[in-house]
Amino acid sequence: MRHQVGHFLEQATLAQASQGWTPLTEEEETEDAYVIKAEMPGIPRENITVEMNGNDLCITGDLDKRSDKVLTQRKGRFCYRASLSGVIDSDKTEATLDRGVLTVRISKSGESKPRQIPIPSTGPPGTTTRKVCGSSLW
Repeated sequence: MRHQVGHFLEQATLAQASQGWTPLTEEEETEDAYVIKAEMPGIPRENITVEMNGNDLCITGDLDKRSDKVLTQRKGRFCYRASLSGVIDSDKTEATLDRGVLTVRISKSGESKPRQIPIPSTGPPGTTTRKVCGSSLW
C-alpha cells in the first residue's frame, strides 16, 4: 500500500528556507479517507495549525524551545504541505494529537470547502479545547 500513496499525495519534501523544517510523516489511503501522521514530539497543540484549502493540506507551526524529553528534535518553524487527488469532504476532516503524533484524517467525497481543523485537548481534566487557528498561508 505504501507505493500507492504516491498516486494520491504529492508532498513537497524540502521546505523552503523561510518555512523551516518538515516533520517526518506517514501517509495512508484507506477506502474512505486519507490519513496523515506527523511526528510532533514536544510540540504543544497550541503551536500547531492544520488547514485545508480545497484539496491542499497544510500543517504549520513553531517550536520555540527544545524539550528535554526528546533526544533529537528540531527547533523553529515547520511546514508540511500535501495536495490530495480526488474529491474530499473537508467538513469531515479530523485532527488529533496523541503522544507526540499528529493524526489528520481527511474523508473522501463531498464538496471541499476551506476550513481550519481543531485539535481537541487530550490533557488532564480542567483543560479546555481550543480551536487551532492562524493566518491563512494561501
